[in-house]
Amino acid sequence: MSAPTLAEQLADFAAGTSYADLPDTVVESVKMRVLDTLGIAVAAAGLETSRAARRWAADQAGAGQASAVGVENPLPANLAAFVNGVLMHSLDFDDTHLPSVLHPSASVVPAALATAERRGAGGERLIHAIAVGLEACVRLGMAGYDEESRSSIFFDHGQHATSICGAMGGAVAASVFSGRMDRVVHALGVAASMASGIIEGNRTGGTVKRLHCGWAAHAAVSAAELSDLGITGPPTVLEGRFGFFEAWLHGRFDASAVTAGLGDTWSVSEIFFKPYPANHFTHTIVDAAAALRLRGIEPAQVDRLTVGVPAAVVRTIGEPIEVKRAPETGYMAQFSGPYAAAVGLFGGGGLGASIEDYTDELARDPARRALMARVDIVADERCTEIFPRQFPAIVTARLTTGETVVEEVLTNRGGPQRPLSFEALVQKFRANVDPYLAAESASAVTRACQRLELLGDVSELVAPLRAVDRQPERVHG
Repeated sequence: MSAPTLAEQLADFAAGTSYADLPDTVVESVKMRVLDTLGIAVAAAGLETSRAARRWAADQAGAGQASAVGVENPLPANLAAFVNGVLMHSLDFDDTHLPSVLHPSASVVPAALATAERRGAGGERLIHAIAVGLEACVRLGMAGYDEESRSSIFFDHGQHATSICGAMGGAVAASVFSGRMDRVVHALGVAASMASGIIEGNRTGGTVKRLHCGWAAHAAVSAAELSDLGITGPPTVLEGRFGFFEAWLHGRFDASAVTAGLGDTWSVSEIFFKPYPANHFTHTIVDAAAALRLRGIEPAQVDRLTVGVPAAVVRTIGEPIEVKRAPETGYMAQFSGPYAAAVGLFGGGGLGASIEDYTDELARDPARRALMARVDIVADERCTEIFPRQFPAIVTARLTTGETVVEEVLTNRGGPQRPLSFEALVQKFRANVDPYLAAESASAVTRACQRLELLGDVSELVAPLRAVDRQPERVHG
């Protein structure tokens, strides 16, 4: 008998475990991620891109099977997953795994939620599906991480590992409800032909990236449903000569990242939550600039601001510099290092930065533009050494007085070194949903997440969110 393939090993792990096998830390982490992603989806409900996604999904028609945020009537499960995935990733407020630098929950959670609701599954099965889906997603991302160069091979090729690996992890999450290992293998084999995403939009604009996690979740649920109907995929879909790793990584991958300790060691609770609604590379810049402000330094006192970041980060948040110094929209500002410095120095809301800091109006604000014109984004050797297990920043301010002031932030809030508590995630959730959701409904969703394992039917978690875009909205870009 031949050795099991990588897909078979992932499938055996997923279908061969249950909720009872999950460590307590993983269960609690999953519950927090469901609360976090639902809150982000609600906060993104008023975006024009979110409305476009909902209109597109509603126009496809089909059996009502699952709930989507802001859609009054249930949609087919794959379309509900699409809408929720779009919204969960649209504000760049969703979680990040390091060092793979991918955002797992915004693809896996909507795929699992839609499938659980379609099947009438309860909270324990949902938690298990999300846990194994996240684990598969992260491990596939790590298979494409090059330790020598300390960079993602996906990223180096211009590929969005978040949606590519998210489709695969989501397929595991959606297909594990079948309870059959072979269905998980086939779902992986089918989803691999649907996985996609390029990241040029990070550099020069466009809103298409907001669709990526939605399309990954759509592919995941579709692949699981097709495998249930008898569509099959190759068992060697991952490592085969013309498989996933050859197609995306040109054959450069670490198979041990997929299988080592599978079922014994878990990555789920190590995924970083995002405290700020912007590209994760910019968070420590916000913190460092805010520290300058707390020292009494005002934007007008800054003659020049040099932001030292890891070398690999410069291309995302510092190039082309003329674009990053003058973002046209709040969305473009989320990927701008100079704008992150402006957020911190002008006094970001919330715990350092809030959704209200990333509007089109503020992106074009003359005072912020004037400061951004004096900001340089450069590679820093110390930061490069730490990256990508953290996204550090060292900000050096040369003041109009001639004085130089330095602030260093070398670890990210929301990760294992500086964790966010469940209560902190509740605060983030409430800040996201309060403009859109009645307090009673918000409290009900919070309680449902806190006792998620006890829910007999997950529809009570998501159904209240169908009406969120029928209240006053905030516009972010």
